[in-house]
Amino acid sequence: MNIFKYRKVLFLWSALLCTLYSFSQDTISTAEIEKVKPTIWQNLKSDALNMYGGIKYAYTRPLHWEKNDFYTLGASVAGTAILFATDQETSDFMRRQRDDIPQEISDYGWAMGSPGYNYSITGSVYILGLVTKQEKIRKTGVLLFSSALASGVLQTITKNIIGRSRPDKERGQYHFTPFSKDAGAHSFPSGHAMLSFTTAYAIGKQFKSPWIKGGIYALGLVTPVSRVWQGAHWLSDVTVGVGLSILIVDSIDHYLQQKDIYKPEKKVSWNLRFGTNTIGVVGTF
Repeated sequence: MNIFKYRKVLFLWSALLCTLYSFSQDTISTAEIEKVKPTIWQNLKSDALNMYGGIKYAYTRPLHWEKNDFYTLGASVAGTAILFATDQETSDFMRRQRDDIPQEISDYGWAMGSPGYNYSITGSVYILGLVTKQEKIRKTGVLLFSSALASGVLQTITKNIIGRSRPDKERGQYHFTPFSKDAGAHSFPSGHAMLSFTTAYAIGKQFKSPWIKGGIYALGLVTPVSRVWQGAHWLSDVTVGVGLSILIVDSIDHYLQQKDIYKPEKKVSWNLRFGTNTIGVVGTF
């Protein structure tokens, strides 16, 4: 695969983030400028602790679930079982479409789920917020990095324990080899799907506009779908991966909101708004 194609992926997300944040950043008041701010090193240490706390919070959430949460878990397990039963048919159908998919889309899907390229985007957002001391961007970077790390560790451990065979190995959807070192037996859940949608979902949560959210989520779903038509994963693999991504990001985001340390004093907040035959920028005082 051509490395220059992946540079296009990085450029796409970098340009998108810069454009969106130009409409969502807050104008800082004079009082905010005049007060003494922590140094970059102090913020870095604080963020590291918040990342650790967020990951710990996400992993321990099931210990604090209530009755409705277990009902939701039961429904999710039932839905996953249905997908398992239809995995062979959906995989066969999707793989037949592979030759009709533009190569650029397949390349994008692989790159966004690849740790190297994905962490380049995640790290860029965090470093930008850290250096410029823009609290909203910095918080987003903390959310991105901790969510990606939490989902990455979880999927690595889970897929090694479960040992589900990949579709392109032609062993069937019910073939499992627990604790196998064979990469062809590391199908469930999809790590590419988790990493890609974790990034998209964490970024999308920062915006109120359903149009912006929908566009970002759509970009994040390209990778999960592409993994199915490539024969690297079953539909249930990517579906569970996306579901776990949402759960992890929501948990860590809730933890960071509880900490309440990423809120600068605001004067004006700018947002991009869409409406019927209307598009504009709105400032909230």
